[in-house]
Amino acid sequence: MLDFHLGGIGLAVLGGVIGKLAASWGIAIAVFLGIFLISLLVGFVRRAAISYTISDRRLYIRNGLLTRKEQHTTLDRVQNVEAKQTLFERLLHIGTVDFDTAASDDSVFAFVGVAAPKRVLAAVDRAVDTRKLAEDDAL
Repeated sequence: MLDFHLGGIGLAVLGGVIGKLAASWGIAIAVFLGIFLISLLVGFVRRAAISYTISDRRLYIRNGLLTRKEQHTTLDRVQNVEAKQTLFERLLHIGTVDFDTAASDDSVFAFVGVAAPKRVLAAVDRAVDTRKLAEDDAL
C-alpha cells in the first residue's frame, strides 16, 4: 500500500504542476487536493478490503468488499514463518509476515502491511501451542 500512496502523491503533484501551468495557483491546489483525496479514499477502501485472521486451527486471508477471495491454510502445514521489514516499514511500524507452507512453491501466503509483525509471530506461536495442547489432551 505504501507504493500506492507514494504514487498517489506523485500523481497529485504532477496534476498540481499541470494545473499551475495551464491556469492559476487556485486550480493547481484544487487539482492537487482532488487527486490526493481520491488516492487516500481508494487506499482506505483497498486496505479495508483485506483482513487477516489467526485461529487455533487455520490462518485466513480475506480480500474484497463486493467480491470475496479467501485464502487459508492449516497451522500444521506452516513450515516456516518470517517477518520482513524495510527501513521505511520499520519507521512506520508495519511489515510483512511470510508463511512457508507445505503447498506448492507458487503459492504465496503472507500477511502484508500488518502493524507490529512481531506480535503477529507471537500470535501464531500461541495458536500453534494451543493446538498442540488440545491434541495432547485428546490423546
